[in-house]
Amino acid sequence: MTEAQLVRRISRGDTAAFDELYRRSAPWLTARLRRRCADDEMVAEVLQETYLAVWRAAGSFADSMRGEEAGGWLWTIAARRLVDAFRVRGRHGTVPPAAAAAGPAPSAEHEALDAVIDGDLGAALDRLAPELHQVLTAMVLDGLTVRETSALLQIPEGTVKTRARRARLDLRKALS
Repeated sequence: MTEAQLVRRISRGDTAAFDELYRRSAPWLTARLRRRCADDEMVAEVLQETYLAVWRAAGSFADSMRGEEAGGWLWTIAARRLVDAFRVRGRHGTVPPAAAAAGPAPSAEHEALDAVIDGDLGAALDRLAPELHQVLTAMVLDGLTVRETSALLQIPEGTVKTRARRARLDLRKALS
C-alpha cells in the first residue's frame, strides 16, 4: 500500500493506517528535520505537530490528490511547522542552532541529488557557495517561500532573495 493510499484510509479514521504511515515516514522525516535543526526537543515537537496535522488534514489531502505522493505533502507540513517553531522560539530569544552548523555531513537531499544530477549541472551545484546552496535547497527542494526560508535559515528576507538570485546567476553562468 502506498503512502497516498494510507492517507486516504487515515481520512476515514483508520488508526492502523496512521500507525503504518508513521512507521514508514517518521525516520526519514526526523532525519530531514535534524538537518535543519540541532535541537532534538524541537525536532520531536515538530514531528508530533506534523502527525497531528496529518491526522486532521488527511481528508483534504485525499480529496485533492491527483496522483501525488504523500511524502512531499508530509515534508511540506513538517518544514512549515519547523519554520513556525523557529519563529516562536525566536520571539522568546531561544532560537536553536541549525544542524548544518554542527558539521559538514551531507544532507539526504544532497546525496539524492548527487545520485540523479551529474555532469555540468552537478558540477555547477557543487561549486555553489554553501550559503547559496542552503537557500537553493530550502526554496527549490523544500518548496519554502522567501519568508519561510528566512525564518528557517535565520537570515533576513532580503538576504534570501539576494542569495537565491546569486545562485541562479552562478548556475546560469556555469552552464552556459
